[in-house]
Amino acid sequence: MRESADVVIVGGGVVGSSAALQLRERGARVVVVERDPTYARASSRLATGGVRQQFGSALNVAMARHSLEFYRRFDERAQAAGHPGRAWFRERGYLFLADAAGADRLERRFEAQRASGARVERWTRAQAAAHVPGLETRDVELAVFGPEAGYLEPREVLAGFRAMAARAGAEYVHGSVVEVERAAGRVCGVRVSTAAGEIAIAAPRVVNAAGAYAAEVGRAAGVELPVSPVRQHLFRLQLHGPLPSRIPMIFDPDGTHWRLDDPRAPGDPERLVIGRSREDEPAGENFECDHGRLERELLPALARRYPAARVHSVAEAWAGLYEMTPDHNALLGEHPALPGFIVAAGFSGHGLMMAPATGLAVAELAIDGHCSTFAILPLAVDRFERGEPFIDDALV
Repeated sequence: MRESADVVIVGGGVVGSSAALQLRERGARVVVVERDPTYARASSRLATGGVRQQFGSALNVAMARHSLEFYRRFDERAQAAGHPGRAWFRERGYLFLADAAGADRLERRFEAQRASGARVERWTRAQAAAHVPGLETRDVELAVFGPEAGYLEPREVLAGFRAMAARAGAEYVHGSVVEVERAAGRVCGVRVSTAAGEIAIAAPRVVNAAGAYAAEVGRAAGVELPVSPVRQHLFRLQLHGPLPSRIPMIFDPDGTHWRLDDPRAPGDPERLVIGRSREDEPAGENFECDHGRLERELLPALARRYPAARVHSVAEAWAGLYEMTPDHNALLGEHPALPGFIVAAGFSGHGLMMAPATGLAVAELAIDGHCSTFAILPLAVDRFERGEPFIDDALV
């Protein structure tokens, strides 16, 4: 067990493991502390798996575009590190639909996305119907398609990131950080509770990549972070027969979204992954899956919008946690009240999507003292205290 490191990362999900990989590629000695090596409740493992660049700010577009390029070559890199799986990245695009009530807002989002550098296309209802046979579009006033987008398998991505980081030399420790230690007003290491007892790891840099538990790790460092866990539901549906086409990730005007869950072998049944974000979901650590939500909300929405998807059964149902901030954007940077304490959390549903870019930003912050690839100042950890939230009107 290493007693010292250049960087300790708290949280071994996709963000933490991406940072560990890219720090090791720059020669840093890295220890990753993960309290649940099974990742049974890790947000990155329980995510939808969407990857897009349809954001309304140049910063989010730049980070998303970098991450998209990384995911395009993810399988090759992961397999070179000895990971036998694959990310199953399918670049089929993102399709947002708007009815009369939401058309003006989607139009504004389209203009903001285009102005920020995202490759997006403004479609009529006829274009949307032609691209997705079987899609009901009679009430669609506007559609926006992002061709450089798609979806992947979160569990395989998490396993691949961890394999790459470990192969590069990052050390993973099973335990919970009970204290981020200080000396002379800055970070000097962590104390970790493990099954074998408490250990100390000295390090001049500590990265908080604890996702939905980032506020808890912040308190262990003596700082408050505005990150709250919020439950989200997803369901994997088995269908009667194949769909007319390979569909993009589709967002209905009511917020319901679904994507194809590609068969893994010839003869496997066609499946969809479906969910809906709800703004009225209370904050808190809650993994209980509300199966009634599928019957009450999601199946009627799917039947109305995409009747080509004839549901046979529910193959899987689960609830995971978003790590929400007040403006639904990440906290990314060194904490101004605690030098050496770097925060990379609060991605509000975009952690998997942004993980490659975030790992690069963390590596630059930890080694160079600043991030040169991305202009991350708008994501500053103390922006809410200063009354400067980061507004991106194209977030979902």
